[in-house]
Formats: sequence, C-alpha cells, structure tokens
Amino acid sequence: MNALSKGLGLATQTCRGLDWLAPLGDLLLRLYVANVFWKAGLVKIQSWPSTLYLFTEEYKVPLLPPELAAYLGTGVELFFPVLLALGLAGRLAAFVLFVFNIIAVISYPTLNAAGLADHQLWGLLLALLVLRGPGKLSLDHLLWPSLRPRLGV
Repeated sequence: MNALSKGLGLATQTCRGLDWLAPLGDLLLRLYVANVFWKAGLVKIQSWPSTLYLFTEEYKVPLLPPELAAYLGTGVELFFPVLLALGLAGRLAAFVLFVFNIIAVISYPTLNAAGLADHQLWGLLLALLVLRGPGKLSLDHLLWPSLRPRLGV
C-alpha cells in the first residue's frame, strides 16, 4: 500500500506541475499558429502583383472574385493572427483562422500531401483554441473579469 500511496502522490504532483505549465503551452500554441498565418500575409503584401496572379490563376476561392479574395485573404492573415497572439477575442480569432484554413485547402486544388498535412495540423491546433480558449496568459483572461459585469454576463 505504501508504494501505491507514493505513486499516487507522485502522479498528483506531476499533474499539478503540468497544470501550472498549461498557460505557457496555450501561449506557445497561439504564437505558433499566429506566426504561420502572419508570415503568409506578409508574403502576400511583399509582392502584390504576384498575389493577384495566384488568386487569379492558382487559387480557386469559391463565390468570390479573385481580387476581392486576395484582399480578404491577406486581411485575414494580417489581422487575426495579431488577435490570436495577444489572446484578444482569442476564440473568435481562432475560429476565423480555422474557417480560413478550410477555405485555403478547398481553394488550392493542387495542394500536395505535405501541404495538406500542414493545414490539418493548423486546423487541429485552431480547433483546440476555439474549444479551450486562449488560456490564462491572454488579454481575454485579463480583461474578461472587468468586462463581464458591463456586458451583463
């Protein structure tokens, strides 16, 4: 029984340590995914003629004219990663990027297996952020207690 007690005690301490590290994990997760989309947005604005060409010839965004799709896509990739990194409207930012990620996969019919695997990983990580929220090291966590009474929630 003594070994069982020691094992349970060790397991409890390990879980407490992991709970303590979870906010850092949430932050690193947000920063990783935000960085991916942010860099893609920066590439698009560095060579706007190339971006317009890609949206006209390569990407087949459903229901939108290519130029509008280019502007909207670039805007999403430059705005929402900032919100995600800060953890401000974190669930909303993660959701928008999750949907954007799906549209990117649908719109690029010649996406190779490695590219698809990347998008699947990003989609999974974004889904986790939508479900869990941005975590304790976020502006949402800092601001929500003061906003809650004002919103009547």
